Amino acid sequence: MSSDPPPDTPSAATAGHPAGLSAVLDDALRAGSELAAAEVARTRALAAAGHLALDVMADRRATARASEMALREVASELAAAEGLSDRSVQSQIGRAMTLVDDYPQTLAAWEAGVITRAHVHAIADVGAPLPVDARAEYDLLAVATADGLSPGRLRSRLAVLAERLQPATLTERHQRGRDTRCVRVITGVDGMSDLIATLPTVLAVGIYDRLSRQAHALVDARDATTESGTDDRTTAQLRADILADLLLTAAPDADPTRTDDGPGALGSIRARVQVVVPALTMLRPAEENLDPAELVGHGPVDAGTARALAETTSLPWDRVVTHPITGAVLYTDTYHRGSAIDRFLRARDRHCRWPGCTVPAVRAEVDHTHDYALGGPTDVANLAHLCQRHHTQKQFTRWRVTPLPGGVLRWTSPTGRTYTDEPLPYSPAVRFVPDDPSPPEPDVPAAPF
Repeated sequence: MSSDPPPDTPSAATAGHPAGLSAVLDDALRAGSELAAAEVARTRALAAAGHLALDVMADRRATARASEMALREVASELAAAEGLSDRSVQSQIGRAMTLVDDYPQTLAAWEAGVITRAHVHAIADVGAPLPVDARAEYDLLAVATADGLSPGRLRSRLAVLAERLQPATLTERHQRGRDTRCVRVITGVDGMSDLIATLPTVLAVGIYDRLSRQAHALVDARDATTESGTDDRTTAQLRADILADLLLTAAPDADPTRTDDGPGALGSIRARVQVVVPALTMLRPAEENLDPAELVGHGPVDAGTARALAETTSLPWDRVVTHPITGAVLYTDTYHRGSAIDRFLRARDRHCRWPGCTVPAVRAEVDHTHDYALGGPTDVANLAHLCQRHHTQKQFTRWRVTPLPGGVLRWTSPTGRTYTDEPLPYSPAVRFVPDDPSPPEPDVPAAPF
């Protein structure tokens, strides 16, 4: 997503839009820039305080415990002056030192107003597992990648970027991570507690997807009856109730489609996840960091998990042929019967096409950009995935969308500002640019599955 700068003077595109909203937006953007500069100044000050404490201890050849106490002392001083928790301030100091020491380009971009605090947190969080000596390159590439992306979409791209800089393969690290899987209970208040399961991401996302779809099925069944007022549970509450039923009884007892002692239609709902598996990663798993398989909307998955999903799924799977230089989708095919258009759109869009949204395409709706009822054609140039929220927003607000060549969508806000959302290309299998500006078709195209 890239955002064009707002025009200096109102244009025809802004005609009929409230001038007040545009003025408020300008004020918010201006205040955001000033706040970013102030936050960076505070970050540098906190880092300086931390470095001061460590420098004093270094001169004394202090132990790790003594250095920790020095940081705690400084944090307590700042916390007392600001009326904050010393633990919180010490955590802020640690994060500030990491940003100043390891992410100078990120900090400079934040200070200049190019990126926001949320972008900075995404960059630091994704880069945290990287070795310190790899962070300088990651910092530079992350800032370049962040241009025009929402923090949610940025995280997905950064996850792939960080994989390429990791000395250990994703499979090795995933295996170590699997050793931390567990279930724990954190006691809350009012007779409530949090049940937390630490699982491989594919399983966690699949569980959440199944619960969501079952909850939506319950809502649909409830709305279709005349007794809808008897059950006013929210979707979040339904997820929790269904999870408890499944774990305690092995079947969703809340299933309104159940007519006898057996499970109803609700129990037949299974999880759906969208995974992109590059063919070369399947063939050369030792090089998986270069082009890792991806759980759309959540980041890379190890080659073993991706291979197992591809080999065991009973659902149709698509072969996506991409351009070896640009990574753009050329065409799709499948070994199962299905809609060619839907396959192409899932491969091209991968997620909701509202600027910044990361909802996977498998959980979104295919929408006619130019309304079918008004003559819009049913072809890939006029179709794109939108999640339910943004599909509704497109229909019932003053936002407008214009399709451009190559699956690009240009969104126009009520104040006339424009935002361009481009399909995320697949990683090219060939990493060079030929002299011929029109490269020939490859003999073995990159084929994410």
